[in-house]
Amino acid sequence: MLLLQKKARKLLSFVQFSLVFLFILFEEIIWEEIALPIYQYIQSFRILQTLQSKINKLNRYIILVLFTLMLLGVEISGLFAGILFVQGKFWSGVMLYASKIPIAAFTFWLFRISKEKLLSFGWFAWAYGQLMRGIAWIKAREMYQSSIKIVHATKQKIKVISRAIQIKYFAEESKFMITIKRLYWYIKHLRNRKST
Repeated sequence: MLLLQKKARKLLSFVQFSLVFLFILFEEIIWEEIALPIYQYIQSFRILQTLQSKINKLNRYIILVLFTLMLLGVEISGLFAGILFVQGKFWSGVMLYASKIPIAAFTFWLFRISKEKLLSFGWFAWAYGQLMRGIAWIKAREMYQSSIKIVHATKQKIKVISRAIQIKYFAEESKFMITIKRLYWYIKHLRNRKST
């Protein structure tokens, strides 16, 4: 019985770790660094403001079908991307996953503007509530809180290193940029001499 409890605890820890890892991967890397900028860019399109007023006039069932089809498309392409990764077709998987990000951002935009109508379906409101409770549960885990601190600290270090490299090598008057410019002008001068 004690052995069974230990195995159950290990399994629970593994499931908890997997959920925390996947959530951090999605929220901190895929959403924050890739999807959110795309979402903000998409949101700035003037055509979307016109589209939003037309969507707001649609029947809630039509909005539900649109949202469901888009969400299914995003999830199925993510599943296929995972299959491609497993099959060793890394770049094909990356390309497929990258292509779904703008569609996912648009789907999120559609949910945001149609949230009230979508939540008017009892089963949808229940599923949404369960999802929010699940996210709250993950965020309440000690493993999540300690991991997120490490992720934020790492992101901050990367920003500091990136800024230092940018200042040292890519500032207009850095030695590196001056050398690159001289090399460029030297090669251009040689090519001009050869062509004459």
